[in-house]
Amino acid sequence: MSQQMQLPELGVIGLARYLWRQLTSMRTALILLLLMGIAAIPGSLIPQRLTNPIAVREFYISDPDTARLYDRFYLFDVFGSPWFSAIYILLFISLIGCVLPRTVEHFKAMRAQPPATPKNLERMEHHQGFAKNSDALTLAEAWFKKNRFRIRNEGTSISAEKGFIRESGNLLFHLSLILILIGVGFGSLFGMRGEAIINVGERFINVATSYDTLAFGRLSNEKKLQGFEIKLDRFEAEYNTITGAPKEYSAFVTVVEDGISTKRVIQVNEPLTFGNTRVYLQANGYSPVVTVRDAAGNVALQGPVPFLPQDGNLRSIGAIKVPDAEPQLGFVASFLPTQDRVAGEAATSLFPELLDPKMLFAIWKGDLGLDSGVPQSIYRIDTEKLERIGLGSIVPGETYSYPEGSITLETVVPWVNLQMVEDPGKQYALIGGIFAIAGLLASLYGKRRRIWVRVVGEKVEIAGLSKNDAPGLDIEIAEIVKTIKGEK
Repeated sequence: MSQQMQLPELGVIGLARYLWRQLTSMRTALILLLLMGIAAIPGSLIPQRLTNPIAVREFYISDPDTARLYDRFYLFDVFGSPWFSAIYILLFISLIGCVLPRTVEHFKAMRAQPPATPKNLERMEHHQGFAKNSDALTLAEAWFKKNRFRIRNEGTSISAEKGFIRESGNLLFHLSLILILIGVGFGSLFGMRGEAIINVGERFINVATSYDTLAFGRLSNEKKLQGFEIKLDRFEAEYNTITGAPKEYSAFVTVVEDGISTKRVIQVNEPLTFGNTRVYLQANGYSPVVTVRDAAGNVALQGPVPFLPQDGNLRSIGAIKVPDAEPQLGFVASFLPTQDRVAGEAATSLFPELLDPKMLFAIWKGDLGLDSGVPQSIYRIDTEKLERIGLGSIVPGETYSYPEGSITLETVVPWVNLQMVEDPGKQYALIGGIFAIAGLLASLYGKRRRIWVRVVGEKVEIAGLSKNDAPGLDIEIAEIVKTIKGEK
């Protein structure tokens, strides 16, 4: 009875070596890349706490059980979750462990001489044999040099090789992916992204309290904000008179940096730059300037209130909240830059410019819930526990009165939404993207091939080998044959 073969134990070092080889294989890197793409899907479908905390709160209110389940698996913070970070880090390690050794070996292969001429050229592709020419090898060597082949002259034979650009492109592509990952990671650690709505005539100072939304990288904070301020002097928008489509947006601002004041213009895709921070013109709309008075005639609220555009003609909705009134008041309003209302249909705007502006509203009274500590949207009011006390509409310069007071639409001013972005890793990501495209093109169109020419007695033999089955080897063989034979 034969004895059963005993396999040696793998051991800790052997197990570690095995796991490392599995992790740094190209197959694993591709799987991790696919997993990262799949893992990013919930981040685009589910509201994220960092960018939209109000939507997350509303999710909790509408479906608390599902929200708690989502929170348990970090689905409201996908890109900061442990499982997404684990995939990202493993992919980074896998690519480095896979690509760097291949790069070293490829560099050595590029510097090495082409392989020696095989003994049996008859087995190679496109083998040809013909009568010896006295300077066959000299003509062949000249042709190889002209066509950028690396040459190994063995006296009676020449071994030539070219096409390393294909493998170089493949490695460049994967090295570029590493650079892109470095750029993305660097930006998520040290970057900053914030937004602020500014009405014409208002000033923005780059401190944390001036932002409507602000998110820092893991290793960044408000102490690293650039010191500058921006005053919005005026905003000009040009629209197509037929379609209403925007043609050009321009925000004319006064910038103060290091005590120096300058006039600047922000346009779409033409941001302001302050060190590593860029300021983009992202959106625009209108802010009705209102004065709300109580029953005694005292001013309870005065100033511009930003409204949120709903379509291309800037029909906008907004909420005017008056917590200082007694009782508290809220106006659920709609603003029309160029009003048009057909009997029996909802009011709409015909054009995005202020040609015939009008504000329509419903007045509600009761506790607005502003002291509850729960964040609210500045554009909406929860009217479930409020009492409606009136409906009305006004144009600039007009006042609407009701038993609890009055509201006056003084004028309307444009607002712009400025996005402040500091992404120190974007240069790396951009360079990585450019190199990745270049590497991909090189790997797709590079042709790796070897050609041998040997003189045996009174006969010349030629054969070749295409390393990636790329077409064109037969044409090159025919050309070198014609060169050696002296044919045109």
